[in-house]
Amino acid sequence: MQEAFAAAHPEYNITWTTEVVGEDKCQDEVLKDVGNAADVFLFSNDQLPQLVEAGAIAQLGGDTEAMVKNDMSESVADTVMIDGKVYGIPFTHNTFFMYYDKTLLDESDITSLEKIMAKETADDVYNYYFESAGGWKLGCYYYGAGCSIFGPDGSDLSAGVDWNNETGLAVTNYLIDLINNPKCAFDGEITVSELIESHRLGAWFDGSWNYQLYHDALGDDLGMAVIPTFNPDGTDHQLLGFYGSKAIGVNAQSQNMVAAVQFAAFIGNEENQILRYELSQQVPANKAAGSSEKVMADPLATVLVNESNMASVAQPVNSVFSARYWSYAGAIPTEIRSGEITKDNAQEKLDAFVAAMTAE
Repeated sequence: MQEAFAAAHPEYNITWTTEVVGEDKCQDEVLKDVGNAADVFLFSNDQLPQLVEAGAIAQLGGDTEAMVKNDMSESVADTVMIDGKVYGIPFTHNTFFMYYDKTLLDESDITSLEKIMAKETADDVYNYYFESAGGWKLGCYYYGAGCSIFGPDGSDLSAGVDWNNETGLAVTNYLIDLINNPKCAFDGEITVSELIESHRLGAWFDGSWNYQLYHDALGDDLGMAVIPTFNPDGTDHQLLGFYGSKAIGVNAQSQNMVAAVQFAAFIGNEENQILRYELSQQVPANKAAGSSEKVMADPLATVLVNESNMASVAQPVNSVFSARYWSYAGAIPTEIRSGEITKDNAQEKLDAFVAAMTAE
């Protein structure tokens, strides 16, 4: 992409410096020294409030703004907007779905977490893998049951957090049973990779970025599906994973602003979203690229689109959520596993979580 851009713009004499940083770590690296950070960077959209508040990311206008608003679906475009202003170019969906081992589970087993856990498997096999991903995957249980943070769309700070209500308590008690179930593997104690290589794991949640890793291990035995339902309170609820995007941003302090914006738009256009998909299985956020024949014929793309449409909720994008949620929510599963959170004190722990999340 760099070579193609340079060839298309002979008016520029470009010296390329490329550093590999995960989108989830981009904010940390950029904010260390904005003036010397990359002109163009890839980031996860939940980092947007901090990047905007720090003056580290440029607002996009003109043709680039129009590209985001016209070439992306409204739900995708919303992930890179604050107060109606566009700050990034989404290039792929950022959510997770369910992988499963077809030798252990079939299509009738994977519709609910109860069925997954009830499946009879060998003693050394785990039916399910619990990973909160620092709170990212944890949210699917609480949101699935109807709880929320800062209101339905995550932007009403006055609405507070309701995870300590009767429903939230039922979800927490459900997670206590699930995490302590001997048929549930727990992240940090054993890895998905070492389990699936010997067909010792039934189902787990992850994103498209690890598809090749899992396919290399399981081949045709690898199954994919929308995350299942669960029943914490006598009612079946569809789990709802956070939905966001990975996007391209431009440094607000770039000394080469015109070229930087042009390059960001170039690597985020339809053609390059298809190229990125072909090389790394990252399903395009661009509507035309995502509906191309090649993408639509791919089961990976199909399950990702279905997950986004059927089992996801927009991840809150505000500075209070970003500053507090990850550390406080990420501690919940760890404390359940260690025995610090039990059914006897779950209400007290949830009250403390809600108090910590409440905006001043």
